[in-house]
Amino acid sequence: MNQTQQKPGVQRREFVARLLAGVPDALVVTGLGSASYDVYAAGDRDSNYYLWGAMGGAAPLGLGLALAQPDKSVVVITGDGEQLMGIGSLATIAAKQARNLTIVVLDNGHFGETGMQRSHSSLGTDLVAVAKGFGIRGAFSTDSLEGCDEVIRRVQARDEVTFAQVFIEANEPPRMLPPRDGPFIKNRFRGALGLEPF
Repeated sequence: MNQTQQKPGVQRREFVARLLAGVPDALVVTGLGSASYDVYAAGDRDSNYYLWGAMGGAAPLGLGLALAQPDKSVVVITGDGEQLMGIGSLATIAAKQARNLTIVVLDNGHFGETGMQRSHSSLGTDLVAVAKGFGIRGAFSTDSLEGCDEVIRRVQARDEVTFAQVFIEANEPPRMLPPRDGPFIKNRFRGALGLEPF
């Protein structure tokens, strides 16, 4: 187990709420499951794009959005299991270096949606080292609520692509389900960007 992973970690809902309050104009993409519940619990907004059933798709979707909307901050909020499923996307993210993209991995060291089995991040995989190995220089970890302020600063600065591994407590707060209608989520999000629905 990683030494950092042994620390207690931060309350996930408190961290996400503080982050989103600090970046009210950011476009937010969620990984499936608990990350979506956390973002929705912090307050639903038209600029939230909730993924359902797209395991591993949050970071690459965030990259495409960041490239298409270079003047806006894009924040991906996902879990360690979902990011591990799409780990190869970090190579493309590093190659593209979209400075307005921030990836926040809420890491409880478990696969929360399939029964809380231990994930690779609690079995020796260092996600920050992986991200840096791909070429994401702005990769770091935190296990405190105060670390959220650094994430907010980076989102607002848009100086470089950022990968933030946030060690959270391995608990499951009550589920707060965001909208599950895919076309509704898509068209509402397009509307927030001033685009017509399709």
